[in-house]
Amino acid sequence: MTARLGMHTLTEGRGLLFGGDYNPEQWPEEVWAEDAALMRAAGVNLVTVGVFSWGRLEPEPGVRDFGWLDRVLDLMAGHEIAVDLATPTASPPPWLGHRWPETLPIDESGHRLWYGARNQFCPSSPVYRERALEIVGALADRYAGHPALALWHVGNEYGQVCHCDESAKAFRAWLTKRYGDLGTLNDAWGTTFWSQHYSDWAEILPPRLAPYIINPAQRLDWRRFCSDALLEHFRAERDLLRERAPGIPVTTNFMGLFKPVDYWSWADEEDVVSNDHYPEPGDPMAPALTALTHDLMRGLAKGRPWLLMEQSTNAVNWRPHNLPKPPGQFRLESLQALARGADGLCYFQWRASRFGAERFHAAMVPHAGADTRLHAEVRAHGQELRGLAAVAGEPVPARVAMVFDWASWWALEERGRPSDRLNATDQLLSYYVPYFERGVSVDVVPPSADLSAYALVVVPNLFLVGDRDAAALTAYVRGGGVLVVGPFSGVVDPRAQVRTGRFPAPLREVLGASGEEWMPAPDDHPVRCRWSDGTEFEAHTWTELLAAEGAEVVAEFAEDGGPAVTRHRSGEGVAWYVGTMPEPAALSALTGRVLADAGVTGELPDLPPGVEAVRRGDVLFLLNHGTTTVEVPIPHTTAEDLLTGSPATGHVTLTPRAVAAIR
Repeated sequence: MTARLGMHTLTEGRGLLFGGDYNPEQWPEEVWAEDAALMRAAGVNLVTVGVFSWGRLEPEPGVRDFGWLDRVLDLMAGHEIAVDLATPTASPPPWLGHRWPETLPIDESGHRLWYGARNQFCPSSPVYRERALEIVGALADRYAGHPALALWHVGNEYGQVCHCDESAKAFRAWLTKRYGDLGTLNDAWGTTFWSQHYSDWAEILPPRLAPYIINPAQRLDWRRFCSDALLEHFRAERDLLRERAPGIPVTTNFMGLFKPVDYWSWADEEDVVSNDHYPEPGDPMAPALTALTHDLMRGLAKGRPWLLMEQSTNAVNWRPHNLPKPPGQFRLESLQALARGADGLCYFQWRASRFGAERFHAAMVPHAGADTRLHAEVRAHGQELRGLAAVAGEPVPARVAMVFDWASWWALEERGRPSDRLNATDQLLSYYVPYFERGVSVDVVPPSADLSAYALVVVPNLFLVGDRDAAALTAYVRGGGVLVVGPFSGVVDPRAQVRTGRFPAPLREVLGASGEEWMPAPDDHPVRCRWSDGTEFEAHTWTELLAAEGAEVVAEFAEDGGPAVTRHRSGEGVAWYVGTMPEPAALSALTGRVLADAGVTGELPDLPPGVEAVRRGDVLFLLNHGTTTVEVPIPHTTAEDLLTGSPATGHVTLTPRAVAAIR
C-alpha cells in the first residue's frame, strides 16, 4: 500500500516550514540573487512560486517561456530552498478572455465580468478547462524531476461562481445525476409553490436575478453544484500532476470559514490541507476567531498537521482602513498556528510589490528594504522556529468536538427566515469563545464525523440535518456522551424542507424537550432569563416557545416562565438544549456546567484573561493576546521554555504579545 503523502513529506529533513509567496517575475533578475541570500539568512526553506504567472509562462496562445522559471527553481535549489510550484490557472491572461470570451464569468444579473483583475474564469467552461490543463501538463512535464520541487499548489483561493449558459448546462447535468428524473427534482424543490413546476430540464437555470425570493432549495443545490464544479476542476489538475509528476504532494489554499466552498468535501482530495488567514488588527475577537479557524483546518486534516500558506507580517491592503500590527504581533499569530497544528508558517508575500493591486500589502521584505525593524523580526522568527522543530508532526489532543456544516450554513442564511440576525459563523464563534478562554482544545468536525472519541460534542447550530446524522448524535448521547445543541437546529432536511411537528423533530427524543414557535426578540428588548437558582441573565435576538418533555429546566424565560435551557439524561449520557442566544457571561457559565458534566478541564486552572493555552504533543503553548504583563502559574516541577531555553517552574511571565513554549 502506498504511503499517504502529507506534511511529513515536506518537513522530513527540513523541520518546520517557513517562507511565503515569491513573485520573481515582478522583479529584474539582479534582485533574485539578493532575494535568495536574504531568504537563507532568514531561515526560509519553502517558497510558493508561479501563482499568477500564466501570462509570463504563456504570453500568447501556445507560446511558452519557461526559461525564467528554470532559473528561479535552479536558484532556489542552489540555496536549499524548496519550491511549492503553483499552477497559474487562478488568473488567466487577457488573451484567453479576448479570444474566447465564453471563458469569462457571468454574474447573477447576466453581466459578463472582464479581465483586468484576477479569477476571471467560468469553472464550467470547456475552453478554460482545456487551456488550463495544457499549461498544467507543460509545467508537470518540465519540472517533475526538479530538485527544488517539493509541493504542487493547484490554483488559488477557489471560489469563483458563474451563471452563464455553460454553467446552466453543467448544473442540469449535476441535477440529473443527483435526482435522476424531473419528478424527483420537482418534489425535492417543492415546485408546487409559486407555480415553479419544471416540465423540461432545459427550463432549469442557475438562480439568476429574479423579482423576489428565489426557491431556497434551488439555491441550496446551486451552492452545492458551484462547490462541486470547482472541485471537479481541482481534481482535473491534481490528477494530471499526479500522473506526470508522481510522488509530489498536492494542495490548494483554503480561506478558513469561507462560505462558497464546502471544504469538508475538498479536504480528502488533497495531500496537504493549507489555509490563508488574515486576522484583523484591533478586533478583540481576532485571537479566538483565529484559533477557531486553525482548529477547523486541523479538523479538515483529520488531526494531521496542516500548512498556513498565507498570513501577513503587517497591514494588508484590501480592508477599508488597514491598521498596522504592533511589534511582535505577527510572531504571536504565527506561533498560534504552530500551537494548533500547523507545521508550515508562510506569508504573503516575500518582497512587497511595486505595482499592481497589492502595492500596499505588507511583505517579509518591505518597500524600505531588508534593513528594517520588520525584516529583522522576520529573520529572528525564522531562526527561532529551528528550535521548535521537534513539534513538527505532533498532535493537538482534544476531548471536545464542535460540529459545523457548510450545507447547513448555506440553508440557514437564505432569505425569508424568521430572523437574519442568527447566522452560522457568529453562532459558532460565540460557543467557541468560552472553551478558548478556558484553554480547552476543540476539534471542529462535520456532522458525519465519528464522535466516539469525544467526551463532549457542541452543536452551536445545525439548521439542516439528515436523518443519519441526527441518529448518530442521539446514539452518541445514549452511549455516554454529553451533547449541547443551540437554537434553530434540526429545522430542515437535506432538501431544505421544514420538518413538520414540534422542533427540533429529529433530536426531540434525545433532548427531552421540544418547541412550537420561533420568536425573534425586538432589538431594543433584551431577553431576561432566570437560572434555576433564581439568578438572572440576559439573552438577545432569539427565543423559542419550548416545553420540557422529561428534561430538567436549567433556565427559563423570566417573562413567561417557559424553558430557555434544558438538560436531559438519555441512556448513559446527557443532552442540553439552548433555545435562545445567551449573553457571553451566561454562555460561559453554561459552558462551565457542560464541561463538568463531561469531566473535561482546561490545560491550566485560572488562566489569566487574554492568555491562550493549548498543548501540542508534550509542549504547552502560552500566548498573551492581552495588553498587560501577566504571570501564568506552571504546575510542572521540571519544565523549560523552548523559545528561551530557560527553566519554567512555578510561573511564566508573559509581556503583551509574548509566547512561551513549555516542555
